[in-house]
Amino acid sequence: MIRTMILSAALAIGAAWPVAAADVTAGSLKISAPWARATPKGASVGGGYLKISNTGNEPDRLIGGSADVSKRFEVHSTTMENGVMKMRPVSDGLEIKPGQTVELKPGGYHVMFIELSQPLKKGDHFKVTLEFAKAGKVDVDFTIEGIGGMQMKHGH
Repeated sequence: MIRTMILSAALAIGAAWPVAAADVTAGSLKISAPWARATPKGASVGGGYLKISNTGNEPDRLIGGSADVSKRFEVHSTTMENGVMKMRPVSDGLEIKPGQTVELKPGGYHVMFIELSQPLKKGDHFKVTLEFAKAGKVDVDFTIEGIGGMQMKHGH
């Protein structure tokens, strides 16, 4: 009886613990730590973040994508102009040079999920298809962190 209670408690704790999305490899690209921030009710846009490493000898470029949770997907950059933070779409894609790791993170490059079909809720997951110039289309599972969330560390 006690063993059953302990096992049940351990399983319940494990089920409640956030699960890091698995790394995905496509050609010479490794995509890791994909996550998005939760959105407040009624929000029409959300932000997504990840790391892309290029282990090959030629550059590749993130040129677009799509997501189950939005009508549009865009790659954006964030810059400071005269003390004002501005986000803009990256018109010709985001280059990942050979040997380089590009981190899409809050305050820098990121992806935007535009015209959300539902709020992004902490703890949920959703599918994103990233499109690269050379590696092609790659399906990735994004984990949703809290509204003020920063990237979840692998193994936690």
